[in-house]
Amino acid sequence: MPCVNPDGTLSPSGQEMLKAVAAGQSATATEVVTTTRLPLFRVRAGLRELTKAGLLEYDDSDERFSPTTWGLERVESES
Repeated sequence: MPCVNPDGTLSPSGQEMLKAVAAGQSATATEVVTTTRLPLFRVRAGLRELTKAGLLEYDDSDERFSPTTWGLERVESES
C-alpha cells in the first residue's frame, strides 16, 4: 500500500508516519515503528516514499528522517 497516492494525497499510514516524524522534529525508522505500531518493513518503505516525494529529508550520519517545510505544511493541512 503506497503512502503517497497518485493524486498526491497521503494514505492513512503515510499521514501517521509523517506526523510521527514531525512530532519529534526527526525520527529513526525504529522510533516511527514505536509511535505508529506499523510493521518495520512498511515504515521503511513508507519513509523512503515520503522522502522521494519531498516531504521528508534523510540524514545518513544518524539515520534520522526530518520533515521538510512542505512536509510540515502537509501535517498542518491534514490535521
